[in-house]
Amino acid sequence: MFLGGLLFAAGLVLVFADRLPFKLGRLPGDIVIRGKHSVFYFPLTTLILINLLIALVLWLIRKR
Repeated sequence: MFLGGLLFAAGLVLVFADRLPFKLGRLPGDIVIRGKHSVFYFPLTTLILINLLIALVLWLIRKR
């Protein structure tokens, strides 16, 4: 049930992502390297932010 709720919350974030005051995946610190015929994109800051959010949620659940 927890995994289903987590997937549901992630889906809501994706649906309403364009209405957020910040753009997930386009935060300062995300790495974008544009070549002549390719683009390399690594969302470093976004990954750290999501990791901290998941760690906080799991800590709160464990604390309960």
